[in-house]
Amino acid sequence: MNEKVVILDGGFATELEAGGFKIQGDPLWSARLIHTNPQAIKDVHCRFLSSGADVICTATYQASVEGFMKFLGLSSEQAVQLLMSGVYLAKEAAQEFHQTCRDPERKMPLVAASVGPYGAFLHDGSEYTGAYEETMHIQDFKAWHRQQIQCLVSAGVDLIAMETIPSQKEAEALVDLLREFPNSKAWLSYSCKDEQCISHGEKFAEAVKVASRSDQLVAIGLNCCPPTMVSPLLASANKNKAPGLSWVVYPNSGGEWDHSTGWIMQKTKSSLADFSLEWEELGAKWIGGCCGTTPSDIAELKHRLHDHSNSKEDPAV
Repeated sequence: MNEKVVILDGGFATELEAGGFKIQGDPLWSARLIHTNPQAIKDVHCRFLSSGADVICTATYQASVEGFMKFLGLSSEQAVQLLMSGVYLAKEAAQEFHQTCRDPERKMPLVAASVGPYGAFLHDGSEYTGAYEETMHIQDFKAWHRQQIQCLVSAGVDLIAMETIPSQKEAEALVDLLREFPNSKAWLSYSCKDEQCISHGEKFAEAVKVASRSDQLVAIGLNCCPPTMVSPLLASANKNKAPGLSWVVYPNSGGEWDHSTGWIMQKTKSSLADFSLEWEELGAKWIGGCCGTTPSDIAELKHRLHDHSNSKEDPAV
């Protein structure tokens, strides 16, 4: 294998909820704990790192300056600092893990700043429909995302994870906005509603063409859909992916979002690891999990891909 797969982390809120924290129904999702229990945030980062993650995403998916001001009663300046502290917590966890890790092959983990869609702020599940897209222009999206990305970049992230994006218009706005941060690299991942289309209804194969407009993207792909949908989506768009650009995939454990009840998880019989070799063959080089996936899922994924890599390099294995 010419290039090893980069292992992402898994369901951050899933792990917090397993520890007894109430996340469902909170308009700030995991981001509230950046304010109320930063140690819990670091602990989750550390568990995913110990399970083999090469990249950890900040707990800022549902975070925004406006949201922190509205739901925590903070000033604008305090909200900016809190958003940046989501990066600092992840960087501290990565540094502490690297200093104590006994595996000489483990590199310093990367920190990706999670940037959710506008629908995440609306807290109505619209990141899985893109219903708000018709009421907004490209410039509206750029104005909304600019302050969040500025804070995250200023805090020193390694990558920007523009994730669960439901519409091509919002994706185009984010890719355009990325040019205002020329020293930053990012990936872009869509939310998808079936094996052909992103959540708002555009064909995934057409939506991936957005990536060709940027030399700052390291990968494009999808997240938070059932793992069974991944391969058909990648196959449908492989011809439209720019040469040299990788796929990023991190599906959930096999669930659906219901606005009245939240996530309804129906774990598939196969694990992320079972699907991962097929995704790798289709060109995925950034692989992890989303809602419902755990550190043990990431550890299994890491071992499966590592064993496969070794068998390729040594046919006798």
